[in-house]
Amino acid sequence: MSDQHKPYIGPEIKLPETTIKAFFLGAILSMVLSAANAYLGLFAGMTVSASIPAAVLSMAILRLFKNHNILENNIVQTAASAGESLAAGVIFTFPALVLMGYWTEFNYWETVLIALCGGVLGVLFTVPLRKALIVEQKLQFPEGVATSEVLKTGETGGKAVKFLIYGALIGGLAKLAEAGLKLWEGTGAAASLIGNRVYASFAINLSPALIAVGYIVGVRIAFLVFAGGVISWYIAIPWYIAANGITTEGTTAVALGNQIWTEQIRYLGVGAMVIGGLWALISLRRSIEMAVKSGMAAIKNKIDTSQILRTERDTPMNWVMIAIVIMIVPVFIIYLREIHDVVISGMMAVFMVIAGFLFSAVAGYMAGLVGSSNNPISGVTIATVLTASLILVLILGDSSESGPAAAILIGAVVCCAAAIAGDNMQDLKAGHILGATPQNQQIMQMVGVFSAALVMPLVLQLLLTGYGFGPPTEANPDSLTAPQATLMQSVADGVFSGNLPWPMIYAGMAIGVVVILLDQYQERRGSDFRIPVLAVAVGIYLPFELDSAIMLGGIIAWLVSRYQKRNKSSVKNFEVQESKSENAGLLFASGLITGEALIGIGLAVPVAIYGSGDVLAIADDPFGSIPGIIILGIICWWLYSLAARAFREESN
Repeated sequence: MSDQHKPYIGPEIKLPETTIKAFFLGAILSMVLSAANAYLGLFAGMTVSASIPAAVLSMAILRLFKNHNILENNIVQTAASAGESLAAGVIFTFPALVLMGYWTEFNYWETVLIALCGGVLGVLFTVPLRKALIVEQKLQFPEGVATSEVLKTGETGGKAVKFLIYGALIGGLAKLAEAGLKLWEGTGAAASLIGNRVYASFAINLSPALIAVGYIVGVRIAFLVFAGGVISWYIAIPWYIAANGITTEGTTAVALGNQIWTEQIRYLGVGAMVIGGLWALISLRRSIEMAVKSGMAAIKNKIDTSQILRTERDTPMNWVMIAIVIMIVPVFIIYLREIHDVVISGMMAVFMVIAGFLFSAVAGYMAGLVGSSNNPISGVTIATVLTASLILVLILGDSSESGPAAAILIGAVVCCAAAIAGDNMQDLKAGHILGATPQNQQIMQMVGVFSAALVMPLVLQLLLTGYGFGPPTEANPDSLTAPQATLMQSVADGVFSGNLPWPMIYAGMAIGVVVILLDQYQERRGSDFRIPVLAVAVGIYLPFELDSAIMLGGIIAWLVSRYQKRNKSSVKNFEVQESKSENAGLLFASGLITGEALIGIGLAVPVAIYGSGDVLAIADDPFGSIPGIIILGIICWWLYSLAARAFREESN
């Protein structure tokens, strides 16, 4: 074994990993970070990996104890990030059941059970995938590598946590001032219809969390998301207005654009996402085949685990297979409750397991290429929901009242499994580098899933009561848009009702094909700038105000990178200092997300109690969006200067 692949802690060394304090700390952080990510996903339609913030928090807290070690820290972040990923799977699908009127609230135990089934299956599916993707294919898993580096520099954990705290305080105060105290509007928007023919608009959401998302995903992904928004709002909507001779009579230009986007243009994103999900499967067919063969070989060959190195010891495959079979039972019961047909429910359960494993393999592989934050979970989920809907409409007929909900339930389990699989592979990569015991990590991944599942229905119900989901209405003016869940609901309902705008979906598919061809061209010419189709598809589907805010965050990340490169010649160990300054900016950005999300959840409490969003209001947006624009500008400057200052300080 070369030094390059030698674990940080050798297999012959045994350190305490799954300790009592690690168990409880991992469970608590899983609950907190899953709640924060649930809010972010429902608000912005995007989620980010919590591995690095969890690692920093773990280091800061465990330093308070006399005995702690790096593998114990790794175990804590493993559990915490598993909870954050489960939240992504839940919020992309579960709210669709409320949006379609099938559920009126989130039944606690039913929500817990569905989330648990998906999350546990995601953990189980990653057991055979770990060796295939991490050990044999040696994929990069960028966030796993970054997490391991953060943990290696754990001696500075007490100092680094301050960036996370600063960000949380600033993000939380900004959210409180805007949404709670009503000191300014949350969005700056303007639009006009020139000569009743040319539509022009611009909007930006004044959320620090969205800036943070753009900073974390980087300028390339942020640019592609923004490009998708340009396709929708600067090409498709103006074309639709001109082609149909639409005027603003009886409405405003802003309202007109939003209406056309809601009813027609966003389905371009649906088509692009379907193509993206199918392309991911086609691209990964060999890796999926290898993962399946590896898993089957592990089942057939009875290996004495005592002879396996500690750092390569997974959960025994016979246990995994038994657990998967057992998990089919509650899934079957859930489907039977909705469909009331044993045969069809059995078919749904089998389809769910097959789709779950395939898409878990896709998610794991994509996480190895682009990281968990950029993982196209929404794309594979929409492909699952569309496929399930088409199958069910053939079996049940288009008049079935429970058909759309059944398709969403299949998608929910698959989405949770895929989200967990992608994140868990990052954690297992970090463990592989550090010298952790995979089986212990897989146990703690289960802990993170169980902890998050227990709080998810409470968080969802609180947000539903406090804000509502879907497009804003008079009753819910501050509604959380829940973009992916709205998309799933539209597709499932549309297949059964037959009123999907198929021309727009076909056009979106064509756009997806063009983007894939451009990406293949970039690959052939050896360019570093790749064009993942699902990043563009998400941008097409999101409201432009979110696309533009994410782009602004990406620009800040680019400016920080430029600053570092300009000063490269004056730094002795440039790569080390670059990594440390990146972590400072990353932690501050993660704090902005966490602080805003937690305050957003907290603000839902008085709204839920009193039935009004103005309980804490001391003003009524007296200056419109101007104060928010100024505050956001200051936060952007602070994010840039903090990362730049960290680079300078570490360089001296």
